[in-house]
Amino acid sequence: MIKPLVHMLILLLAITSCKDHNEIKFGKNEGYNMLLIGNSFFNPYAQKLDILTTYNGIQDHNQTLITRGGENGRPLNFWNDSTTIEHLKIKSVLGGGGVDIFGMTAGKLPENPIDGFKEWIEYALKNNPNIIIFLSVPNPDFPAQWDALVEDYEFDSIQELYDNFINENIHNSLVNSLREEFPSTKIFTIPTGWAAINLNQLYEDDLLLDDINFNGSRENSIFTDEKGHQGDIVIETGGLIWLNSIYNIDLTSNDYDTGFNTDLNAIANDIINKHDPYYTF
Repeated sequence: MIKPLVHMLILLLAITSCKDHNEIKFGKNEGYNMLLIGNSFFNPYAQKLDILTTYNGIQDHNQTLITRGGENGRPLNFWNDSTTIEHLKIKSVLGGGGVDIFGMTAGKLPENPIDGFKEWIEYALKNNPNIIIFLSVPNPDFPAQWDALVEDYEFDSIQELYDNFINENIHNSLVNSLREEFPSTKIFTIPTGWAAINLNQLYEDDLLLDDINFNGSRENSIFTDEKGHQGDIVIETGGLIWLNSIYNIDLTSNDYDTGFNTDLNAIANDIINKHDPYYTF
């Protein structure tokens, strides 16, 4: 009787493994309760996620979005400005419990990279012991100056510079340190900035299937100003990156109409596939 029992256990494990695989492959239909804090290089993707989850039939997705402009939208500034409405609201949401995912922006980091992130995670864990953390990594600002930035840091391209920033600054210095501080907490990253970088490269190579400008109106430009705020084509692509990163929606079969001829689902999917799986959800 021992041998058949062993076979039965193996079969049960196989069935369980298949179930998990299918859930990952076909996406998650049950929504998360999310708290999202950031700035204007974070906010548009959070807003787009809300639209995309509805379109993809994700039930009970709920998000609270709290934003401030520029550096004021960094975790450290949100934390240090302890008398502001935004700080108190973040604490109120976390203090109420029931938050599944807490998303923050991770662009320019403090001198000690984990400052601000650590404090918010510690606070979040008090009433949300199973909370999941993600960090959205924006693209460098002032895109017209990217070539000079690349030269200053002695890289060969903006792609090489951004890849190094994600791997060394965000993953090695920030995420790995936070994982040491909070070994039982899931912490992952979303490489949102690749949307702007890759679309800009396609624009320079004249490979976009839409009439898109480098800088101009939000409806038909990569960027809307010198700072590098995102046009709709970037926001749509970044939103799809978030959708897959958080809910595992298969972008290769996603029929959501982005409003552009360029296949933004494919661009987003390629970005996700190249992201280090050690830092995914």
